[in-house]
Amino acid sequence: MTGPAPTLPAATADLFGAVEQPPARVPLGPQAWLLRGFALPFVPALGATLRGVLRSAPFRHMQTPGGHTMSVALTNCGALGWTSDRHGYRYDPCDPATGQPWPPLPEAGLALAAEAARAAGFDGFVPDACLVNRYVPGARMSLHQDKNERDRTAPIVSVSLGLPAVFLFGGLARSDRAERHVLLHGDVAVWGGVDRMRYHGVLPLPAGTHPVVGAQRINLTFRRAG
Repeated sequence: MTGPAPTLPAATADLFGAVEQPPARVPLGPQAWLLRGFALPFVPALGATLRGVLRSAPFRHMQTPGGHTMSVALTNCGALGWTSDRHGYRYDPCDPATGQPWPPLPEAGLALAAEAARAAGFDGFVPDACLVNRYVPGARMSLHQDKNERDRTAPIVSVSLGLPAVFLFGGLARSDRAERHVLLHGDVAVWGGVDRMRYHGVLPLPAGTHPVVGAQRINLTFRRAG
């Protein structure tokens, strides 16, 4: 993938330090925004509730319909959870590993998703699904569209925690050039409306250690799937 150099926030003196970038709104498209540092006030509550989610539904590496194992480990919380296997991509109300419903969406996550969506121009966002991805060094996410949701009028709200990553944000066709943006701990990307079906992905995660999250990146993606 070729493209321009990643855009960097104003304050990048210490990518791995406890002090992150100052809050700012970076336009990604007509109806897409990168909200730098927006999630930082929610991180303590999110961390506490996420531990409970992982006790009920641990991370796992799912298979693609083509039989490949994903490098990113994932789990879900909410009324619906995104799953993948040889039968295809889909949302399911139950964890296929246990047959039990996914853990409920944490209140802190619901509040963060609603406030971030509102800040990006999408009022009244109430997600029913949160896909939680864990990236370790070398893990990546190829360019894709979020298209398994029945309700595509709602935005996607994507929260980054832990190690910095390079986010690819492309066009409505896979062949369109993808812009590169560095995502830091606490950043939130929101896209919807005319930008809802844009291709996006993550380059292989570089090695490192974050003082809060450790040697990994956690990404929470809030969606209205049903």
